[in-house]
Amino acid sequence: MKNEKLSKRLTQVGDFVPQDAVLLDVGSDHAYLPIHLVKTKRISKAIAGEVVKGPYESAVANVKSASLEEQITVRLANGLAAFDPAVDDVTTITIAGMGGHLIAEILEDGRDKLCQVSTLILQPNNGERHLRQWLQAHDFTISDEKILAENDKIYEIIVAHPGKSADKLTEAELCFGPFLLQEKSAVFLEKWASELTANQAIMAKIPDSAEQKKAEFSAKIAKIKEVLNVSQ
Repeated sequence: MKNEKLSKRLTQVGDFVPQDAVLLDVGSDHAYLPIHLVKTKRISKAIAGEVVKGPYESAVANVKSASLEEQITVRLANGLAAFDPAVDDVTTITIAGMGGHLIAEILEDGRDKLCQVSTLILQPNNGERHLRQWLQAHDFTISDEKILAENDKIYEIIVAHPGKSADKLTEAELCFGPFLLQEKSAVFLEKWASELTANQAIMAKIPDSAEQKKAEFSAKIAKIKEVLNVSQ
C-alpha cells in the first residue's frame, strides 16, 4: 500500500468502529480504512465495497500488498449490495466521503439488510440535516457525533444505532447535530460562522420581489445567529 498514513477524517471514523466488529466499508476507495483497522487489531474481518472499477482494483491491490486477503474481502458492488446478511455477519457499516442525500439513499436501498447491523458510522460531506432526518424516520438513534477540520475542509461524523430514540430531534438538532450543538466546539463555530456569511451574501442578492426565497434565507440566517449567539 502506497499510503500507510490514514487521513485525520478516516482515523476518526475508524475510532468509532467497535472492537472486533465485522465491518462493511461502503465506497472503500483504496481500502485504507479496513486495512488500517485490521493492522491495528481493531477488527479481524472486513468487506471493502466499491462501485467504481478503478478504485476497486486499487483496493484489491492494496489488500494483496498488505497480505490481508484472508481478512479483507474486496467486492465490486453498489452500496449495501456488497454484503449478504445470511453469510457475512456484518455488524458495523462505515460510509464516508459522500453527500448526506446519497448516504441516505444507499441506506434506504439496502434497508432490508440493516436488521443485524448494530452500528452505522457515517461521514457526509454535506446534507447532514437530511441524513439525520432519515435516521430518525427509520428508528435509528444518533449516539455520537464529531466535527473536525482537515485540509481547509470541515467534516461531520454521525454514529447511529438501531432503536427509536425516546425524544424526537428538534429542528435545531436536525440542522446542527444534537451532540455538536451541545459541545459547540471551535470547529463547529467556525463552520457556522462561515455558513452565516455565505447565507447573508446570498440574501443580499435576492430581489425584494422574491418574497418566499427571501423569507427562507432570512429564517436560515436567524437560526444560525441564534446558535452562534449573534445579535440580530
